[in-house]
Parts: sequence; C-alpha cells; structure tokens
Amino acid sequence: MANLTEIAKGYRSQLFEKFVETAQGHPGSTFSMLDIVTTLYHGGFVRFDEEKKQFIDKVIISKGHATVALYPILTKFGVIDQKDWDNWGKSESVLRIFGNTTIPGIDATSGSLGHGIGVGAGMALSYKRSGISKKVFVVISEGELYEGSTWEGLLFAAHNKLDNLTIFIDINSLIILGGTDDCLALNSIKDKLSGWGFVTAEVDGHNCEQIEERLHALESYSHDNKDMPRIVFAKTIKGKGFSVMENKPNWHYWNPLTDEQIEQCRKEIA
Repeated sequence: MANLTEIAKGYRSQLFEKFVETAQGHPGSTFSMLDIVTTLYHGGFVRFDEEKKQFIDKVIISKGHATVALYPILTKFGVIDQKDWDNWGKSESVLRIFGNTTIPGIDATSGSLGHGIGVGAGMALSYKRSGISKKVFVVISEGELYEGSTWEGLLFAAHNKLDNLTIFIDINSLIILGGTDDCLALNSIKDKLSGWGFVTAEVDGHNCEQIEERLHALESYSHDNKDMPRIVFAKTIKGKGFSVMENKPNWHYWNPLTDEQIEQCRKEIA
C-alpha cells in the first residue's frame, strides 16, 4: 500500500519550490487541500486508464486558486508532461497559477468561486442519465458557502440524488479577510446538509489514512439515503506544513520570504 503521507509530503516540497520560483500563487489554500487530493489520486478513488494516460473519473477544484495542488500529481501519473512541470516558473509551460481546461488532466476552468458544485453536479447527472460509470469529486473552500450558487448546486445535487458525486469541503476556517466565524458564521453546515439527505462524513483533512478509510466507508454506505450525494467535511490548516504560513490569512497569497525563511521551510518539509 502506498504511503500516502509520504507522497503528500513530497508534493508539498515540490510545490513550495515552485511557489518560490514563480513568486506568486496561493500556498495557504493549496497546502490545506493537498492531502485530500493526494489520497483521491494515489488511493485509487480516481480511476486511471494506464494505456490512455487519462483519468476516468473527474475532479473539479472549485477553489481554482488552489488547482496547482494537482500539477505534481498529474505529472507523476504522466498526464502533464514533465517538461511543462520543470519549465513552469522558468520558461514556456502550459501550466498557470489558475487551472484551466487547456492543461491536461484539469477537468474544469475555475477561479470564480461558487461554481464547482454546479459544474460537478451537471457532469454527474449527465453520466447517470447516459448510463456511464464515472464518479465526480468536487473540492470547495469553506468560504464558498457564502456564495448563493453553491447552495443552488447543492439543492440540484440533492434533488437529483447524484450518488456518483462526492463533495469535499476544505474547512481551514480562514478566508482572505480573516476567520470565517468572524466574517460570517456558518453555524452547523453538517446539520443543514444532512437534513437535505446528503450522506456526510467528517475527517482530519491532513490524515491521509483517515480520508482513505472514510471514502471507502462512504462507497459501501448502507442506508435509506444511500443513493444520495456524499459530502466530506475536512478539517484542515491553511498553509499546512510550514510554520511561517499556518493559520495566517495573509498567506492566502504568496508573500516574499527571506533566504533564512526559505531554508526554514525546506527543513520543515524535509
């Protein structure tokens, strides 16, 4: 069995170096969801066609500013060309700070927050009606629960009983303006969504083994609502892995680092 924690750690190191090279991006949000997507891809939940070098299932990163978390993973699987990963931040590359569908393996152009669930639900409904056995995973930020379009997408998914749709809510308790409880308290989102019939689970969003266990449990879920979409509430830390960034709203964006701070970050992730 793959050591998902070690794999995620390697991706953190690679991404940190790319943030240093490009001197831009959104490390706080990227590092908060990295363990989630590492588990999805390397845990086998997103199925891979080795011959075509394509993923069968779909992954939508609604918080498009963190789509870069997928780049080293897609490179590892051979979906993104190694040259594009190596060149990014130095010379010509297909990769961008915000993901878009011109990049191999990126299933939706995102960045305008609040649309990922709608996009994912549309895909999931299309697959169900066409009898296509494909799963759709969507990762949204906690702050996207402030968006009306998010709730429209959730209502649509519940109404259509999209059991091929799994939504991760990355709960790092911060948006760019500060703490979510201070900006606009969301109260018990789990109670609200459970009331709509969603099958829900809670995880430590940095414990890959726990994420893996919960996903397997959701796949085999036996209940009156077993044909409903799944929602995973993942408790995370913004900027996870680097003490200079953790739980600091200003690290929503990249900030200049001294040489000493860069070395400190490298030691922390080594």
